[in-house]
Amino acid sequence: MEQRAPASLRIIETDVPARLDRLPWGPFHTRVVIALGVTWILDGLEVTLAGAVAGALKESPALRLSNEDVGLAGAAYVLGAVLGALLFGWLADRWGRRKLFFVTLSVYIVATAATAASWDAWSFALFRFLTGAGIGGEYSAINSAVQELIPARVRGWTDLAINGSFWAGAAIGAAGSIVLLDPAVFGADTGWRICFFSGAVLGLFIFAMRFWIPESPRWLMTHGRHEEAAALLTRIEEGIRARGHTLPIQTLPCIRLHGQRRGRFVEVFDTLFMKQRRRALVGLALMASQAFFYNAIFFTYALVLTDFYGIPAAQVGWYILPFAIGNVLGPLLLGRLFDTIGRKPMIAGTYAISGILLALTGFLFQQGMLSETTQTVAWMIIFFFASAAASSAYLTVSETFPLEIRALTIAVFYAIGTGLGGISGPLVFGALIETGQRSQVLIGYLIGAALMVAAAAVQAIWGTAAERKPLEHVARPLTWCE
Repeated sequence: MEQRAPASLRIIETDVPARLDRLPWGPFHTRVVIALGVTWILDGLEVTLAGAVAGALKESPALRLSNEDVGLAGAAYVLGAVLGALLFGWLADRWGRRKLFFVTLSVYIVATAATAASWDAWSFALFRFLTGAGIGGEYSAINSAVQELIPARVRGWTDLAINGSFWAGAAIGAAGSIVLLDPAVFGADTGWRICFFSGAVLGLFIFAMRFWIPESPRWLMTHGRHEEAAALLTRIEEGIRARGHTLPIQTLPCIRLHGQRRGRFVEVFDTLFMKQRRRALVGLALMASQAFFYNAIFFTYALVLTDFYGIPAAQVGWYILPFAIGNVLGPLLLGRLFDTIGRKPMIAGTYAISGILLALTGFLFQQGMLSETTQTVAWMIIFFFASAAASSAYLTVSETFPLEIRALTIAVFYAIGTGLGGISGPLVFGALIETGQRSQVLIGYLIGAALMVAAAAVQAIWGTAAERKPLEHVARPLTWCE
């Protein structure tokens, strides 16, 4: 009887990557963007609600949170996201992208519904932690899947636009908070609960949409399931041909891979700290700086408006709404330049501009030269660039490392970067705002600005020119065979 070689020793020759990258944009890609990209809308909704309801949480008869409690809850959310990203990122590389789509979303739905039922500061922080765990898992599983399903020629713009949709969720959250936090409409202890419960309801609709999305053919390809990947691609191609597109019968470039190999933590750290140290430094700089920049400012944005400009808590949404619109427009309008001008100049440029503008705005704030309106306009301009910059950080870490460990690598960067910048940011800014002194808040702004400019320099020197290149050429799979 003929003995078959073990899966790990077999060599597979496949054209799956070339077939994916040659596809014209079709309904399949639109479904991917809608069903998976909506994750960022959820995160935007959650973060905005946490910021917009900060004043209401302080006034809630049940919670009575202090500014430091608000900062603690924000830090708990980010800590949950860090740990959730690590756990679910590891599982996404082992079990597949599709299974984790449903697991992580289920965690989010249950946890955010529980947040609406919080009865004190500690229960609120716990449920925010669990909500963050679900969102963190979504980041690692979905960033990897989107990268693997979208053609190389539009991968940058699509990824930035999807990440930028965070701010569509922010706009929804801001608009909803205007009504739900109005004391004339709901009581002091009801509106904020409805805000969070609405996120769980939205999550249920997204759960149903995800049944449209298949497993990543690239993940199947690197896990010994080449025939299944090829059959899946055939169905996708038939759907595109049915809509009038021509896909010529031709021989496409193939790559050769060894058999199945599961990504492990040890391989991630060997790749990051030994084989790809330079790329790891770039990814860490980009992730940590944008995490501090965003989480520090946005988690405490409502506190700045209420404590320094005297804006009623119920009216904060009016100021977050234009801020969110600027963040949505940045990736949409600048995104195509990341595929044409290139990754290195655009990422470095958006980071540097964001940092410089933040430092300038911080100085004007400290001097008392801004009103609540001009402060909002300044944030709109800063985060037009910063939104594209932050989105490009996720783009960078998800396309510059091998397929087999992509989700876990994203999780590690997210964990380290967010742990350094995302957890410390809200705590630092919460304490600075608590002092009531503009000069103290300026210190936080200058720290954020310095981190962004430093990250821009790191990207300009050591960044990877990944535009319009197949993922397998940007970062060879661990199973690559010459």
